[in-house]
Amino acid sequence: MEAPLQSLQAEVDQWIQDFGVRYFNELTNMAQLTEEVGEVARIIARRYGEQSEKESDKAKDLGEELADVLFVTLCLANQTGTDLQAAFDRRMAAKGVRDKDRHTNNPKLR
Repeated sequence: MEAPLQSLQAEVDQWIQDFGVRYFNELTNMAQLTEEVGEVARIIARRYGEQSEKESDKAKDLGEELADVLFVTLCLANQTGTDLQAAFDRRMAAKGVRDKDRHTNNPKLR
């Protein structure tokens, strides 16, 4: 059975083959990723932060914008030969060691 991120990478790759013609180059996808993260930031700043939310922004779906970030991230992983599942697993293991007591010992989080 394929791991969740590997499955998502394969699904995105299939979508590119079926509908996308080809991947945008890495620099274009990096710009796309920046744009998508900006859309997430706009929603968060206005919906959960101190900025007022414009009427035109109220219908925007945070989940869809986060999914756009994920899609472009998966595209970049595919086109650079990055196994995102393996990288994620390594990062989680490292965080478990590095941050084992860090947050429980942080008085700011109590």
